[in-house]
Amino acid sequence: MKQIMRLFSHVLVGLAAILLIGGTAPAGAKETIIFADFGWDSAQVHNRIAGFIIEKGLGYPIKFVQGETIMLNTALIQAKGGEAPNVNMETWTENWQELYDEGLAKGKDPDTNQGFVELGANFPNSVQGWYVPRYVVEGDLKRGIEPMAPDLKSVSDLPKYWKLFKDPEDPTKGRFHSCIPGWSCALVNEDKFKAYGIEEYYNIMQPGSGPALAASMETAYKRGKPWLGYYWAPTWVLGKLDMVQLEEPKFDQNIWETTKACEYPAVKCDIIVHKSLPQKAPDVVEFLKKYGTTLEINNKFLAYMRDNKASTDEAAAWFLKNYEDLWTGWVSADVAAKVKTTIK
Repeated sequence: MKQIMRLFSHVLVGLAAILLIGGTAPAGAKETIIFADFGWDSAQVHNRIAGFIIEKGLGYPIKFVQGETIMLNTALIQAKGGEAPNVNMETWTENWQELYDEGLAKGKDPDTNQGFVELGANFPNSVQGWYVPRYVVEGDLKRGIEPMAPDLKSVSDLPKYWKLFKDPEDPTKGRFHSCIPGWSCALVNEDKFKAYGIEEYYNIMQPGSGPALAASMETAYKRGKPWLGYYWAPTWVLGKLDMVQLEEPKFDQNIWETTKACEYPAVKCDIIVHKSLPQKAPDVVEFLKKYGTTLEINNKFLAYMRDNKASTDEAAAWFLKNYEDLWTGWVSADVAAKVKTTIK
C-alpha cells in the first residue's frame, strides 16, 4: 500500500511539474505574436520590421510561420492554437476574397472565437499595369538619351509607336512583354490587347519565369533601349528602375468583367489580427494600427535586397535605420529608445 501511495505521490508531483512547465503559461507571460510568413519578400520584411519592434520594444515573444496564402489565413481565422498565426501584415485581400469575407464576418460574431479584425492599410493599394522606361518618354540627359516617344502617355498611343518596340523575331510588329504562362494576368493582357485594338500592331512575348521578365526590363534599361510590358509593385525592379505606367481608362467593375478595357483593379494590402489579440496584446494592436508604409518604401527596401543580396532580416534593419522618422511615430518614445539600442 505504501508503495502505491508513494507511486501516486510521484505521479501527482510529475503532473504538477508538467502543468507548471508546459501545461499553462506562467503568470504574467505575454502572448506569443505569430506572423503569417508568406513566400514573398515584402511580406517577410514587414514581418521582421514589426517583429523586431514588438520583441525588442514591447517585450513579446515572436514567431514566423511559413506557408501559402489560403493555408495561413485559414489557420489565422480558425485560431486552433499551436503554430496558428495571429498576425497577417499583407493581406492582398482580393486574392482570397471569399475566405477574407468569411473571416471578417466571424471577427464580428460574438458567438465564435474564430475570425479576425482589420487594422488598416500596410501600404496603399498595389499597382499593376503596362510600363515603359521614363527615358523613352522624357529622355535622360545624364545618359545622353533623347526622348524616343515624347507623346506616349497611354495605351491608346501604342499603335503609333509600334516600330520603336519592334519585335526582333517579327519586325512587322512591336513586342509586348507579358506575364508568365499560367498567371491570370497573362489572360488579362490578351483580353486587353483585343479590347484596345493593338493586337495587329504588337506580338505578346511571354517569358518563362518571373526573373526572366524582370531581367528583360533590367537589361533593356541598362542599355538605354526601349522596353514595353506588364509589371506590378511592390517589386525590387520598380524600386530600382525609373519606369512610367501607361494610362488606361479608370477601373470599372462592369468593364473589367467583360472586356478588361480599363485599369487593373487595385489589391488591398491591409494588416489583420485574430479577434482575440486586442484583448491579449492591446499595445501590439495599437502599434499595428499605426504601422503604415508606401509603395515607394516597399520598392526601395526590395531594391536594397536585390542590390546587396540582403536577407529579409537585413532589409528590416536597413529600413529601421533609414526610416527612423517614420517608425518612431508608430510607438512611444520609451519603446523607440529600446528598439534603437538593439538595431545593429
